Amino acid sequence: MDGLSRRAAIRLAALGAVAASVSASSVVRRAAADDIFGGRSPLLFHSPPLPPFRDELPRLPVVSGTEISLDARSSMHAFHADLAPGPTFGYGELDYLGPTIESVQGQTWKLRYTNRTEGNPLAADIDMSLHGMSEHDRHMTPTSLHLHGSITPPESDGHSEMLVRPGESLTHSFPGLNEAAGLWYHDHAMSMTRINVYAGLVGLNIVRDQHDSGLADNSLGLPFGEFEVPLVLQEKIMNPDGSMSIRSNITVPQGKWEGGGTGDVGVVNGKIWPTMEVARGLYRFRIVNAGSYSVWNLFLSNRMKFWVIGNDGGLLDAPVQTDSIRLAPAERVDVLVDFGSLQPGELVELRNDEPPPAQAASLGAVPMPLFCQFRVAPGSGFVGDVMTMYRGGKGQPALLPAVPPAQVQRTVTVNQPSAGLSLDAPMMTLNNLRYTDADIEMPAQGTVEQWNIVNTTLEPHPIHLHLVHFRTLGRAPVDLAAYMRDNPRPDVGVKWAPEVERYVSGPFDAPAAWESGAKDTVNTYPGTVTRILVRFPTADELGFDPDATFSAGSGGHHGDPAELQGYMWHCHMLDHEDHEMMLRYRIVR
Repeated sequence: MDGLSRRAAIRLAALGAVAASVSASSVVRRAAADDIFGGRSPLLFHSPPLPPFRDELPRLPVVSGTEISLDARSSMHAFHADLAPGPTFGYGELDYLGPTIESVQGQTWKLRYTNRTEGNPLAADIDMSLHGMSEHDRHMTPTSLHLHGSITPPESDGHSEMLVRPGESLTHSFPGLNEAAGLWYHDHAMSMTRINVYAGLVGLNIVRDQHDSGLADNSLGLPFGEFEVPLVLQEKIMNPDGSMSIRSNITVPQGKWEGGGTGDVGVVNGKIWPTMEVARGLYRFRIVNAGSYSVWNLFLSNRMKFWVIGNDGGLLDAPVQTDSIRLAPAERVDVLVDFGSLQPGELVELRNDEPPPAQAASLGAVPMPLFCQFRVAPGSGFVGDVMTMYRGGKGQPALLPAVPPAQVQRTVTVNQPSAGLSLDAPMMTLNNLRYTDADIEMPAQGTVEQWNIVNTTLEPHPIHLHLVHFRTLGRAPVDLAAYMRDNPRPDVGVKWAPEVERYVSGPFDAPAAWESGAKDTVNTYPGTVTRILVRFPTADELGFDPDATFSAGSGGHHGDPAELQGYMWHCHMLDHEDHEMMLRYRIVR
C-alpha cells in the first residue's frame, strides 16, 4: 500500500485484532480506531480540512401543481465556501439535489421526467461487474426516478429496470393516495443507485391535506412558511479540488464496488456544515437521512428536547418528546424544535454520535460528528404550542388504525454470504437470492402479514418495501449460531429463510415511541429479528392493479424492451441494494 508506513501497518494489524475480538461492539472498535489513528485511519480517504459554518443553509425551492416537469442535469456545485465547484447531478434548475415538490392528498398529478445528463461525475467509480452493467453506462447514465413512500401504480413506481437514458423522457402518474407526509424522490437505477444519488439525484415531496396545509390557517397549529424547513442530510468525502469521492477506503481499487463507507463531512441541503439563523420560536424540520450507508443518532448540542410529530408515512397520534433520534438511510422524521427559550446569540448544533457500522469501524472509521449550526437571532418567530394530539381531535385527521392481527407469518433473511477464498467482493442478499431469482415473495391482496426480518450480519440494514406502509412491532435477539447450525445456508441462488421463533434468545423490545405510525423503511439491527405488520392493499382499494404488468420501454441495460411486474423490497444502504440486496415481489389476487 503506497504511503502506508511499517508503523501504520503494525497499528493496522493491532486494530484488526481488536476488531475481530470485539465484532459485536462497535463502540469498542470506534475507541480503538480513535486511540490508534486519532480518527485519521491510513486505510481511509479523508476530506481536506474545512472550517464549519462558512455557508448559510440553502433553502430548497418549492414547486407544485398537477403537471410538473423535472430534468436530471449535469452541473457543477460548490459544497463549501473554501472548495471550488465540482461535477454533480441536479434536478430541475438546481446544480445539486432537486426542488421540494408539494402535492395534495386526493389530487392526481403527473411528473414528466427527462434525463439530460452528460456523462457521470463518478464514471470512474462505476463497477462493470454488477448486475446488468456495461461500459456503455459510464457515458450514457441510466436513471430511474422513484418517489419513495408513495402509493403508486407499478408502472410509475420508478422500477430499477425501467431505465431512462440521456435524451429520453418518462411520465409518472401519481394518484394522490398518500396522507400528508414527508416523502422523497431519488434515483433508483439498477446497480447505479449509489452512484446517481451520491452525485445529487435526490429531492423531497411534501404531501399536504386539509389539516396539514402548509399555510397559516392549518388546523394543527404547525409552523409554516419560513418556519418549516426541509433538511436533506448526507455525508461525504471531498477531494481537495472540490469534487466528491465515493471511495471510502484504499483497500478497494477504483471502479470496484465496496460494501459501504462513511463520510467525514456532514452535508445539509447540499452544503458542508452550514449555519442557519433562527428566530426565537418554534420550527418544523422535515428531515430525511439521504445518505448511502450510515445510521445517525441525531441530537442537539445543548441536549435540549424536541418533539417528533411524524415519520415516514405521516403524522403520529401524539408528539413524542425526546433528546435524540436514531435515523437510518431513507427514514424520515417530522420534528418540532423550540428556540424560544434560548437567548439571542446562542449557538446550537445538530450533531451525531452513532458509531459507524462494523465494516467501516474495522477500517478505523469514527462517527461523523456534525451536520449544521443554528444561530439564535433577537427577533421573535413562530409563537405556538406543541399540541398534545395531532390526530383524533377537532380539525385533525383520524387516529391511526389499531394494529390488526396477522393472518400470515413470513420469515425473510438479510445476509452477507462469505466469499470464501475468492477475491471477489462479497454479495449482499435477501433470502440468499440474487435479484433475478424467481423464488420471490407473493403476498395476497387484502392480507395482513407479519414479516419477521432476520438480520444475520454484523451491520444494521434498513429494509424498505415499495408501495406499502407498515407498523413496526419491535425487535428481539436471535441465537444466530444455533439458527445457522440447525439450518445450514445453501449456495447463493437457493432461497434460505428458516422459521426463527424457536431461536429468539431474549426479550422482545418494542420500537422507540417515535417509530410508531406508518413506516416504509425499518432499521434491522445485527443478530436480531425485526417484526413488522403489513397489510397488502387490493386493486379495488387502490384504484389500480398492484400486480399489473407494464413495459420497461426502451429501458433495460442493453436497450431490450421487457415486460415487468410488481414492486421491489431492498436494503436502503445503497451500496448493498446495488449488489443484490434487492428482490422483486408481487401482490397477487
